[in-house]
Amino acid sequence: MAEHESLEFGKADFVLLDNVSIEEFMANLKLRFEKGRIYTYIGEVVVSVNPYRAMNIYGRDTVEQYKGRELYERPPHLFAIADAAYKAMKRRNKDTCIVISGESGAGKTEASKYIMQYIAAITNPNQRAEVERVKNMLLKSNCVLEAFGNAKTNRNDNSSRFGKYMDINFDFKGDPIGGHINNYLLEKSRVIFQQEGERSFHSFYQLLRGAPDSLLRSLHIQKDPTAYNYIKVGGQIKSCINDGADFKAVADAMKVIGFTGDEIQTVYKILATILHLGNLTFGVDGDVTLIDNTKLVSVLRDLLSTKEENVEKALLYRTVATGRDVIEKQHTEQEASYGRDALAKVIAEKLHVVCRWITVGCHVRTINVCFCINYCNEKLQQLFIQLVLKQEQEEYQREGIPWKHIDYFNNQIIVDLVEQQHKGIFSVLDEACMNVGKVTDEVFLQGLNGKLAKHAHYTSRKLSPTDKSLEFDRDFRIRHYAGDVVYSVVGFIDKNKDTLFQDFKRLLYNSSNPVLKAMWPEGKLSITEVTKRPLTAATLFKNSMISLVENLACKEPYYVRCIKPNDVKSPLLFELERCRHQVEYLGLLENVRVRRAGFAYRQTYPRFLQRYKMISEFTWPNHDLPSDKDAVKRLMQGCGFDHDVAYGKTKVFIRTPRTLFSLEEQRVEMVQRIVLFLQKVWRGTIARMRYRRMRAALVILQAYRRYKVKSYIREVNRRFKNVRSMKDYGRHVKWPTPPKVLRKFEEALRSIYNRWWAWTLIKGLSPEETLQVRAKVACLEALKGQRADLGLQRAWEGNYLKRDSPDTAASFTLVSSELQRKDKFMRVLFSCNVRKINRFHKAEDRAVLITDRHLYKMDPLKQYKPMKSIPLYNVTGVSVSPGKDQLVVFHTKDNRDLVVCLQGMVPANENRIGELVGTLLSHFKSEKRKLQVNIVSPIQCSMNGRKCTVIVEPKINQSHPDFTKSRSGYILAVPGN
Repeated sequence: MAEHESLEFGKADFVLLDNVSIEEFMANLKLRFEKGRIYTYIGEVVVSVNPYRAMNIYGRDTVEQYKGRELYERPPHLFAIADAAYKAMKRRNKDTCIVISGESGAGKTEASKYIMQYIAAITNPNQRAEVERVKNMLLKSNCVLEAFGNAKTNRNDNSSRFGKYMDINFDFKGDPIGGHINNYLLEKSRVIFQQEGERSFHSFYQLLRGAPDSLLRSLHIQKDPTAYNYIKVGGQIKSCINDGADFKAVADAMKVIGFTGDEIQTVYKILATILHLGNLTFGVDGDVTLIDNTKLVSVLRDLLSTKEENVEKALLYRTVATGRDVIEKQHTEQEASYGRDALAKVIAEKLHVVCRWITVGCHVRTINVCFCINYCNEKLQQLFIQLVLKQEQEEYQREGIPWKHIDYFNNQIIVDLVEQQHKGIFSVLDEACMNVGKVTDEVFLQGLNGKLAKHAHYTSRKLSPTDKSLEFDRDFRIRHYAGDVVYSVVGFIDKNKDTLFQDFKRLLYNSSNPVLKAMWPEGKLSITEVTKRPLTAATLFKNSMISLVENLACKEPYYVRCIKPNDVKSPLLFELERCRHQVEYLGLLENVRVRRAGFAYRQTYPRFLQRYKMISEFTWPNHDLPSDKDAVKRLMQGCGFDHDVAYGKTKVFIRTPRTLFSLEEQRVEMVQRIVLFLQKVWRGTIARMRYRRMRAALVILQAYRRYKVKSYIREVNRRFKNVRSMKDYGRHVKWPTPPKVLRKFEEALRSIYNRWWAWTLIKGLSPEETLQVRAKVACLEALKGQRADLGLQRAWEGNYLKRDSPDTAASFTLVSSELQRKDKFMRVLFSCNVRKINRFHKAEDRAVLITDRHLYKMDPLKQYKPMKSIPLYNVTGVSVSPGKDQLVVFHTKDNRDLVVCLQGMVPANENRIGELVGTLLSHFKSEKRKLQVNIVSPIQCSMNGRKCTVIVEPKINQSHPDFTKSRSGYILAVPGN
């Protein structure tokens, strides 16, 4: 049984239907088609419905899913049948065959291609090239056969008008070594006649529409198909078939499968000959039959490589031997036309099998195509049922299960009706053809009525006078297994005779073209040497079918039954009655009944346990019983199904599908529980594994961290152990690279070291030196990166008026002493000569003295007379520019800012802005007051309550800094470089 699919897709095996009826069969088939499941089993038979769309179920992934699997381990598929047939051939060293049947357009050719594709994919990789070669040869041969044996019909654009038997031969290792194709029942009548809307064989249109002009001229033909009587009906049809491209493809295919250049040219000549024969007409002059268009005789002479008089003679006369005498009998106009058409049909048939590489069975002349096809179906259905029964019986015997007689429709009675010696329809037809005198179709019907009057499956109007569906002296009816079919006897006698006169055979055998000569070996004998009556079409076809059946019967068969869902090639439409008819004549329901008559399901004990052991506590997860058979018995007894089961030697047999479905339902329920349990156990296992890994990682990480930390600490200790005795107190020592975990620790350690280093340096300084260091630190914090030269490398003196103006130093000392006595300041922070702006917006020279309590403005020209003093607590901030100038703006609380530019420095280029800012910041910090320091350009200030802007502008010709008035404030012009 197939791997269980959800019931939403229907039953994957028709054997498992609840009730075996045509209604349930069709409903299940329709449901699976609509759900995209085109394959369904009947036991070991695949029912395939043409999807009329591309399906992604034939790729490499799908091949791997079916490779080496048992037939029922996967959902129904062609690959499963192909794999089963290949394994049976390889394992049991037994010939196997896959019989693909169905009507035109049901997908038989595509099915055969997919089967070959699968065989090629699973074969030994070392031999895959050979498989591809064989497959390519078979497909190319198929391309050629389709060109000469397929035609456009009203149902199918590429309908096969012949039967086909394809072999792939394997060596003892299971590797392919070759193949051949047998053909059966070519529809030769299509050469000379087609129904409205249909075409003749593709090859004629391919030649006319695809061949180069030079080839057409050599064959004396033109491109227009309507110019030729045999194919003009099809030539008027507009079709999507690309005949031009197909002509090239067929020509290439003929080269691949071994046609020589001469053979290919002969093929084209034969096609042209058939076209010209169709345009050949006859007339009568008195009692003499003449050829109307004699120019065509010379054309036929060139194409057939023979003499013109021999062509004309073969068309108009028939040579008859009476004893030792030879008589030339002239044809009537009707006989000549009949002989012409017979020649065209037989030439086309010969052409269909001209390929050397293809091994051809017998050449069949059609009697009545419908009758022959139905007889073929009966014969194959009989073989099919017999083989299925045989397989069932053999399996029952192997397993020791009692065999129960199965009632089924045995169509051997219909096969005998057709082919039985002396009584069958073929025998009656042959006897009628051998009678002396004029034998008509009506005489043949009378013979059937005489010999088959009591047959239950035969009737005619004479035997059933009240049956008005049958015409007198014309119709008879056969009750086939698929239903009643009415046949008309018109044409049976003529079509059964060998209508191709021996004169045509000798004409073609005597051709100077070696290919044509080899195609007609029967023309070798002279008229007096031909003594044996040629076999009739009925006998040839019967022998062909017997040969085919014998060939199939000696092999292990597998079946693919193809169904055409609709006539409009729609992937969505399922025509119920159309499909029902196909199901009936393919005998599918009969097959289900035979398969279901005993046990609906059987499986080996190990595989059965593997699927259902979770149902029973005695078998889950593993049993301890003596054998798998005992375990299955215990399982079935526990479920209460022991009455519906038989136990074979290696398999368990279940009678009804309901038992199997019940098992499946219990399995689904238990699988859900098992899955949840497994998920719980697995998730717990995963969590514990993850925890152990994380814990181990954490332990390792912690140990590693401790190791790295200790190593780092030891290395730092080693490098800085003797820093106290070093000249620079370890400033030159390189710090080791810390681990990531200690980076912040290293920053803190560096900070501690730097503070210790600084403290070590500072602790030896005098109070004055300490103040200077703190001022420089404050300067660095405020101005680093803002101004280029901060003066940090020199000693800061603070009180520069004594040094810069030695001539007036005594006056300044006297004034500063007086101010110290008066204002009680402790020390001088800074003093220097400056250029300032007075309240009249004029620039003038002054000096500033900054003590720890006041900022004094002095007039150096008046012996440093104090002009004005500003208490330091009134100073809120200082602004300097980012350039090299010496501009300083002191901001006050009363918005009377002091704008000055330091000048008169000795040396002249000494920069004292850094010292001024650092000293003030250090002093303010010591008094725990805040001083705002701004480094901007231009500088915003307030002069006597009025907002103004001070801009610094370098000028080339400027000798010393000086202020000038501007619209927005003041400009400090400084010497440019």
